[in-house]
Amino acid sequence: MSAVSDRLPAFPWDKLEPYKKTAAAHPDGIVDLSVGTPVDPVPEHIQKALIAAADSPGYPTVWGTPELRDALTRWVEHRLGAREVTHRHVLPVVGSKELVAWLPTQLGLGPGDQVAFPRLAYPTYEVGARLARAEHVAYDDPTELDPSRLKLLWLNSPSNPTGRVLAKEELTRIVAWAREHGVLVLSDECYIELGWEADPVSVLHPDVNGGSYDGIVAVHSLSKRSNLAGYRAAFLAGDPAVLGPLLQIRKHGGMMTPSPTQAAVVAALGDDEHVRVQRERYAARRTALRDALLAHGFRIEHSEASLYLWATRDESCWDTVAHLADRGILVAPGDFYGPAGDRFVRVALTATDERVRAAAARLTA
Repeated sequence: MSAVSDRLPAFPWDKLEPYKKTAAAHPDGIVDLSVGTPVDPVPEHIQKALIAAADSPGYPTVWGTPELRDALTRWVEHRLGAREVTHRHVLPVVGSKELVAWLPTQLGLGPGDQVAFPRLAYPTYEVGARLARAEHVAYDDPTELDPSRLKLLWLNSPSNPTGRVLAKEELTRIVAWAREHGVLVLSDECYIELGWEADPVSVLHPDVNGGSYDGIVAVHSLSKRSNLAGYRAAFLAGDPAVLGPLLQIRKHGGMMTPSPTQAAVVAALGDDEHVRVQRERYAARRTALRDALLAHGFRIEHSEASLYLWATRDESCWDTVAHLADRGILVAPGDFYGPAGDRFVRVALTATDERVRAAAARLTA
């Protein structure tokens, strides 16, 4: 076991504990803006679907029920503009983090293979490469990479942590380059419903992929759009030549989305209204926090989408974390997402309206 754990970096969130204690000592309590975990209720119709499926004594299937696959294909066509999507083009997974961490292993990657991800990125992309004993490389522009050993290229638009959105033209260029060199593209699009100053586009859109899903797979999650982080509900969509073997591997591994969660996903993807309501909540919180941070002397870069504000005071990110902790506000240091983030902090919109108002008041006092 130690041989496996020794491949992994230190768990970064443990470093925040002293600052969390400082923030928690504030007379009005902590405002935790460090982790992007939903705090709003699961919509009632989704809860009811989960409850209705609670009597599920048998094993679920890895591929999911036909009703679930129908819901996935409909949503991918309706929301992302994809065309001619069949059951072979979709695969449910047990939350997107599990998929990101274990995908390189499930693809059979290992020593000598390379996994690439953005220079500022969700740390689990690197963890996945390390678990597979593959090499990892960070990029600014993936088309400048040496493709000779590159097997898996992660895209992330909208970005965690920066909120940057890749334009349709940029996605098209990257997909064409990856196909030319036989590189598999995995596009993490978990925040695609949360565009504020830009309209994110999926790699599944025909304007990006030319009407072919060859060599591309998109990752989607219901954690943020539907407040289902606790349900572990996510899915893949794209190239059947990739998803088919993954399905067989995951059958052997028993990676099954629980039946009640499958029913909840069907209900969630069949309704757009609760997504609109949740977007309005996040938009209001974003405006309040953005205005307060700017008034406090911060500069905000990118942040045109997703659930975060990428903010800086042009100092060490840990100095900024300490500064805000003294005011009872906890944020994530930018270097959690790569050395290039060492002068930024990530401020999450995932706090209650009352806590966001408290943070804004403390920043503008």
